[in-house]
Order: sequence, then C-alpha cells, then structure tokens
Amino acid sequence: MKRFIYGLTVATSLVFATSCDEKLDELLENPNAVNASTASPDFLLNRIQLDYKDLWYGIADDGARLTRQINQGSSLYINAYTAVSTNGTWEDGYSSILADIKFLEPLAVEANFQRHLGIAKTIKAMVLFDLVDTYGDVPYSEALDPANFFPKTDSGESIYDAAFALLNEAAGHFTATSAGTPNDYYYARDYTRWIKLINTLKLRYFLNTKMVDAAASTAGINALIAEGNMLGAADNFIFRFGTTAADPDSRHPKFGGQYTSGGGDYQSTYFMHHLTVAKGFDDPRVKYYMYRQVLTNTTSVDEQECVSQIAPPHYLSGNYPYCNPAGNKGYWGRDHLDPDGIPPDGLKRTAYGVYPAGGRFDNDSGVPVNNPALGAKGAGIHPIMLSSYVDFMLAEAALTLGTNGDAKAYLTSGVTKSINYVRAFSLSTSEASVITGKIPDADHVRQRDAYVAYVGTQFDAAASADAKLNVVGLEYWLALYGNGKEAYNLYRRTGKPANMQPGLEANPGPFVRSFLYPSNYIVTNNNAVQKPDVAEQVFWDKNPASPWIY
Repeated sequence: MKRFIYGLTVATSLVFATSCDEKLDELLENPNAVNASTASPDFLLNRIQLDYKDLWYGIADDGARLTRQINQGSSLYINAYTAVSTNGTWEDGYSSILADIKFLEPLAVEANFQRHLGIAKTIKAMVLFDLVDTYGDVPYSEALDPANFFPKTDSGESIYDAAFALLNEAAGHFTATSAGTPNDYYYARDYTRWIKLINTLKLRYFLNTKMVDAAASTAGINALIAEGNMLGAADNFIFRFGTTAADPDSRHPKFGGQYTSGGGDYQSTYFMHHLTVAKGFDDPRVKYYMYRQVLTNTTSVDEQECVSQIAPPHYLSGNYPYCNPAGNKGYWGRDHLDPDGIPPDGLKRTAYGVYPAGGRFDNDSGVPVNNPALGAKGAGIHPIMLSSYVDFMLAEAALTLGTNGDAKAYLTSGVTKSINYVRAFSLSTSEASVITGKIPDADHVRQRDAYVAYVGTQFDAAASADAKLNVVGLEYWLALYGNGKEAYNLYRRTGKPANMQPGLEANPGPFVRSFLYPSNYIVTNNNAVQKPDVAEQVFWDKNPASPWIY
C-alpha cells in the first residue's frame, strides 16, 4: 500500500499537482496509488496492527539489552545507542502507524466503523506513550500537518495526557453502535478485552507518572482497582507468530535470527544467574526461556575468552557473576557491555527457548539449534501486556503510593500467573509432548508452589519498604522476559532490580535514560535540536541522575 506521509520528519518529498487541466491530472495520477475514495479501512487497520508489533519489538529489544535480560554489546552506552540506532522506531511510529491512523479516521467515521476507530485509537495511544518513553519530548501537534516539514516538539507530559484522552475515546468506540467488522489480530473481535487493555494502560500511565503527581496517581489507581476491569488471565495482549519461513516470514524474529543457521543473540549472564543460581534452585521458567546447546561450560579460550580471565575489580568488589553462571550447567552468555568479537560459538551459546520465541524447550538434550524445523518452529509471541504485569504493577503501587490492596498478595499472584502462562503458552505449541515428558503437570505445580513460597518468604524478610520493592522489582523483571520495554520503564521508575551487573568497563558512561533523537529526524527537520547525551530523563523520571542506575 502506498503510504501517505503527513509532514513527517523523514526523508520524503511531497509533490502537489496544482494544474487545472483535468487531462494532465489524469496522466499524473498513479492508478495503483491509494486515495480517499479507494482506500480500504480494513486494509489500513490491518497494516496499523502489524506495524505496531514491529514498533513495539524494536523498543522492547533495546530495553531488554539495557536491563540485562539479553546481552548488550559495546563497552560504552553512548556507542551502543547512536543517533542512527532508532531510525526504524521513528519511521514505524510516524510515517507508518500515526500517518495511517490519520488517513483511516475520517474513512471510519464516514462509514461508522466504530470498532476500527477503537482499535486504531488504542494503538495510537500506545504509540504516543512509547515515543515519549523512548525519546521524551517529540513532535505531535504539528507532526501530521502535510504543509509543515519542520514540526516542533511537544512536551512529553502533554503527549501523555493526549494519549490518555485517546484511551477514553477508544473505550467509547468499543461500546457504540457500529457498522463494519475489522480484522483483530490481538483479541479476535472480543472488544470487552480491548476495554480491559485500555484500563491496564491507564494503570501503567498512573504508575509512570506517580513522581509527577502522586495524589492523582493514587486516586486513579484506586479507581481502577475498585472498577476491577483490567487484564485477567484470559486477556493477555499478545501478538502471535506463525511457522512460515517463506517471504513474508511469519516466525518470531528471535527464532529466525538463531535457528536458521545458529548464532543469534547472546543471553545475559546476569539474567541467567538469577534464573539458575541466585535463589539456590532453578526458576521454573528457565527451561522455557533458555535452550542450552551444550550442557557444560567450555574451557576453550578460543570459544569464550573470559574463561581464562579474572573478573574486573569492580565485579569482584560487588560480588557480581562473571563470564558464566556458576554450576557448570552450560548456560553460555555474555556479561553486560561486553564488546568482544564473535568466536566460533554459534552452535554452543545458549539459545532462545520455546517462550516467547517459539524455539525449543530445554529437555537436557544439548542438540544444536541450526535447524528451523526444531522446537515450535518460530510460533512464538510478543508478550506486550500480560495479566501478571497488572499484579506486579499493583504491588509496586501499594508499596510506593499506598494504594488499595496487599502488596505481597499482588506479588505472589503475579509470580503464579507468570509461571502458569509461560507453561500454558508453551504447551499450546508443538513442543507440548517434549515438555510434559520432562515436567509432568504434578511436577510443574510442585515447582511453582515452592518458588512462590520462597518469594513470599523473601518479601516477608525484607526489612524496609525499599527492600520489599526490590523483591517485587526483581520478580517483575524475571517475568518480563521477552518484554524489555516494560523492564526499561520499571528500571527507570524504581531502580529495581537493585545492584544490576555493571558494564565490564568501570566507567561505561551514563546509562541511557532516554535515546538520542534519530538521525532521520535531526537531518531533515530545521527545528530539531539533538540532546547533549543519553542521560536526559523523560518527564516522568524524577529520580536522581545517573549513576542512580547504570
């Protein structure tokens, strides 16, 4: 579909035909282009939904690296995230999703396609939240004006408020009398679940803005608790991938990046440490999250240079894990901000498992993953907003704002839902028989209940509200595997989990509190002003400057 771009800060040009000669107009008009009289609201909405999962994935992947869920290469933060790093995020947000929504809205209004409008406005709100969370102040009020090539930025706070208003509008569209039946790639036309998502997004809005207006956040969250209409266990907001390798590739991007020929991302040593060592027993989710291609650690410096080295002094003084998690179990990753090159370890490093990437469940077979017919064949998910996240957010709110409900009960509910969902999703894939052969249902229940009891004991033993918040933050972080976006927000909002593994360099520069504006905005907009560095904080991040987090 031809994309209509409305005065956006990307390298495009708009040609306006002003001739009154009708024959010339006919010659100039592209018969394959979409215009207002031929556009299909259905196709536009399809594209909007698909583009959102791409926007979300780019932001979530960056957040996962910054919060040590997967490895972040480069020795310095500023080198890891330059002005070109997020060009795709900017283009997905502005020239794709927001432009298509602007084109869709009058067509849907004219046809009384209320459900189209509800989905589109919910996604528009999410895009605006995402852009502010990523960059801070961004263009909005002038951004979609086709006569303005140089839109100025609006404050992040005003855009957040505009997005909140869009959520209210979207909720009205889901209950209004409507014509049309849109494709719904997320909830299969169950619009009551879209309203639950809207309420959950409001919860996150109030939690993110709690340092801006604590009273408003407290009142808003208590009202949502009283209403009781946020995401439940059957309402997870996910995007499902398929198993088709042909163009277009319908598989989870992490699967395609690793199972086709081996290689792919390095898992985070620190994250795997918390899944396998930190509590003294394995997290029930680790064999779903991670797949080991080998079952013991290498001793070859040609494969893993760090096995012959001593941890840097700041690692030793902080007692951080280095090189590999303890236990010689074959969990093979990299430390935070490790800039080393790529040795011949593509078929040995720990790979993505069945959740959420649609890979293999780890049944201790230690078989390499360079075969796209293995595992769930890429039929993974993007866990964009899950019911377990609701409980973790409510636990955080109870501890930091004093909102209604018991923080420990929310915490243990969130952990239980997370463990159950990871297994339930994995059992819905072609790996089901492998999973039940290794971990029957009775063993799953036993492992889950023991883990939840341990977490509850840790919470009770925490001596202060901040220590209890760290228990909540740590468990939320572990449950967020596959969703670095919420992990990144959590880390900037609370500083939790505390004592994250630092970079290998003693001074890797300031942590990324917001991203540099992308180059495709800076070089095309005369009003654009680049940030001095990545330490600039978004409006809701009122916490101390770095190195409060690092």
